[in-house]
Amino acid sequence: MPMKNWITALIFLAAILIAGSSTKSEGQLVSHYPPKTARMRLRLIGVAYADRPRSSYFSSQEIFVAETEINHDEWRLIKLVFTFLPYQPRLTESGFDYSVVHEVAAWRDPDCDQTLAQLTERELPKRHEPLVYSRNVPKEYLELRKPSPLACYETSADQYVKATVEPISPPPKPPEPVLKSRTEQK
Repeated sequence: MPMKNWITALIFLAAILIAGSSTKSEGQLVSHYPPKTARMRLRLIGVAYADRPRSSYFSSQEIFVAETEINHDEWRLIKLVFTFLPYQPRLTESGFDYSVVHEVAAWRDPDCDQTLAQLTERELPKRHEPLVYSRNVPKEYLELRKPSPLACYETSADQYVKATVEPISPPPKPPEPVLKSRTEQK
């Protein structure tokens, strides 16, 4: 009799598994990998962190403060995490100059948003490493202090599209005075 109960139980479990596997569960997890990428144009302002020395087996990272183009001639500050393999060039090697506009495919990662103070913070308490600025950075970015978090975007050497040199235009000339000199009346 006990063997008959085991066989009945196994048949019942097999029937439940077969019937249950054909229906889709409503609470299944949705994978967000691979992340959705979007093409971005950006200028590098400074390096906050770069792996030194470069790993010979694993990927390395450079973390930048950059600005991305929102509209024509309108830019916004962001944090950019650039990942590369040992045989791939660093982003700093492909044009660490403010006048170079890099085009990359990047994805937004809200989990890595940070303020500038957090970006330059190191392991030791109250120790900050300053940004290493790129060439030709406008003076308003030197000694940058932005208290709000920078939106974080991630990209890799595989997502790098191209770099173009686009010198920044000089600031517009101040308007001419509209006042005219008076002529003396006699």
